[in-house]
Amino acid sequence: MIELAEEERAARALLVGLPDVPLSELEGLVKTLGMEIARSFSLSRIEVAPAYGMGSGKAEEIAALAEALSADVIIFDFEIDPRKQRNWEKLCKRPVFDRQEVILRIFAQRARTREAVLQVRLAQLEYSLPRLAHMYGDMARQRGGNYGSKGSGETQLEMDRRAVREKIYQLKRELKAVVSDRAVQRSKRDRVPLPSCALVGYTNAGKSSLLNALTGSDVFVEDKLFATLDPTTRRLSLKNGGSLLLTDTVGFISHLPHSLVNAFRATLEEAARADVLVLVLDASDPAVKAQYQTVVSVLEEIGADRVPRIIALNKIDCALLPDALPEARLALQALATYFPDSVHISAKTHTGFEELTARITEALLGKETEYLLPYEQAALLSQIHASGAISEERWLEDGIHVKARAGVHSRLSALLAPYACNLVR
Repeated sequence: MIELAEEERAARALLVGLPDVPLSELEGLVKTLGMEIARSFSLSRIEVAPAYGMGSGKAEEIAALAEALSADVIIFDFEIDPRKQRNWEKLCKRPVFDRQEVILRIFAQRARTREAVLQVRLAQLEYSLPRLAHMYGDMARQRGGNYGSKGSGETQLEMDRRAVREKIYQLKRELKAVVSDRAVQRSKRDRVPLPSCALVGYTNAGKSSLLNALTGSDVFVEDKLFATLDPTTRRLSLKNGGSLLLTDTVGFISHLPHSLVNAFRATLEEAARADVLVLVLDASDPAVKAQYQTVVSVLEEIGADRVPRIIALNKIDCALLPDALPEARLALQALATYFPDSVHISAKTHTGFEELTARITEALLGKETEYLLPYEQAALLSQIHASGAISEERWLEDGIHVKARAGVHSRLSALLAPYACNLVR
């Protein structure tokens, strides 16, 4: 992969997209990367051509446009294989890459923890391995070796490929150790039997802002794509007693490189291990339905599709402002119909938080039930306080009357089942 030099961060980019596919998301990615957009346009049609993925005439037209715009780089909103990338760079005499490399570069910029740095570097190397040839062109000369002894030697390209493979192996070993350490930390956390809830969703949907607003924490928030790469867990106290662990996860995006999905699998598995998911959607984004489908597909890929989920339509304050356009209000109404069981919230104004926490509480702890505990079973109260929620507790002559939520399919729920009186709600 071509490393991004400091001066290239302000490079001018020419963006090229597929027919009838909006380029707004790629534009957001490129701006997040720190580049200036010289121009963006979508092709009127696409041809299956071996050299450039389109006709040579259209390719030459794009190359001429990049020259006229003084564009430093050409970025495609679709994947280009290594051979086509080499052909494009020979034709244009400037760097050419695709959406996947843009995402990889953003991740490389934003990685902070050791685990994230290792994950991103691994993804970069796996992505760049088949693309090494385009960095050499015709300069892959033989090196080393003597005739009649060790053969004719290796090309520089072969040597570099071997070095990259060895580095990939080394990174995987380091990452395995880091993941093992995190598993130990998780096991310590699991000794306290608190239910867990993970915030998942498209990048920049407002997950970190929601975590901060609900728990009073100060997780880094920025109005840019992929502001969060590492999972962050905070404790959330519930209204009627008890608490849960709330985790912010890395945002998803359409066409997320598989190398990143694989590299961040350990991080993404936080969602698969959660007891319930809050799928956060940006209600102000026109592409919210497509983003929802992307999130669902990624959840399926990481094995989190069977975890109970609550859909939260975030940023509804944009449609409820006094000066909001009628179109925004109609769009929100349409979303409410499309997602009938969703909760409408605003991480900015705290709108809908009471309903959201009530839904999370019910999903995690079940419906409130009345129990009559014998005095000799009073020790169960401490377990309810630890992993459930008590709304009422009365010590009477016939025993301890308790209204509580004990969890869905939990060990505590099974212990309390013989003492259940009736469902309160």
